[in-house]
Amino acid sequence: MTIRVLLADDQALLAGTFRLLIESNDDMEVVGVAADGREAVEKALATVPDVVVMDIRMPGTDGLTATEEICRDEALGGTRILILTTFEIDEYVTRALRAGASGFLGKDAGPEELLDAIRTVAAGDTLLSPTATRALVTRYLARPEGRVAAPESLDVLTAREREVMAQAAEGLSNDEIAGRMHVSPLTVRTHIGRAMTKLGARHRAQLVAMAYQSGLVRVDPPQDREPSGDPPYSPQDREESGPPPRRRSSRGRP
Repeated sequence: MTIRVLLADDQALLAGTFRLLIESNDDMEVVGVAADGREAVEKALATVPDVVVMDIRMPGTDGLTATEEICRDEALGGTRILILTTFEIDEYVTRALRAGASGFLGKDAGPEELLDAIRTVAAGDTLLSPTATRALVTRYLARPEGRVAAPESLDVLTAREREVMAQAAEGLSNDEIAGRMHVSPLTVRTHIGRAMTKLGARHRAQLVAMAYQSGLVRVDPPQDREPSGDPPYSPQDREESGPPPRRRSSRGRP
């Protein structure tokens, strides 16, 4: 089965490079390229791709707004979003998670990492490594003001479903969870699917967010640090505050 991919990035050189890389694989094809979020939504509706590789910072409609629109549209229920970004700001990543994004990858990832990420997301799994889970999700969702779900909301889950949900929130893959629980990966997938259905989670990434929002998984508050990427800003921000701050040469990987 060929994975149909839509690229959304306003940098033509990067988009062209990604297209060449993706189309060099027999199991993938690029069905369109969008230069902004609005065009990404329109082309997604026209082509119904399996995966949208979405940049965050684009002119006009940004990638986060486009993610919300695509994930909200019932006609695109089978489309998955992979955020490919240089920005690792917790609030923006959390917004994308809540909207239904299925994965996150930094633009400094290697070619094989990008291809593997597309395949993972297309298969219905999430791309949240333990590092990404803690750095991009828990820092924000572990704050009291970030929680919107009460622990009682998990009462609909069985003990086994809670256990699987908690391990998924730690960033473990189905195979890793299966190894810990001494069950098959298919059994883990079944528990994940049932938990998602009961809680109304569209994707596994949303299930992970709910685990932190509800307090099922708790972490120590992270140490204050400077953000590793520039926050997205609008043209109005540029006019009022000048250009965005120059990014440091060294940055963390998600």
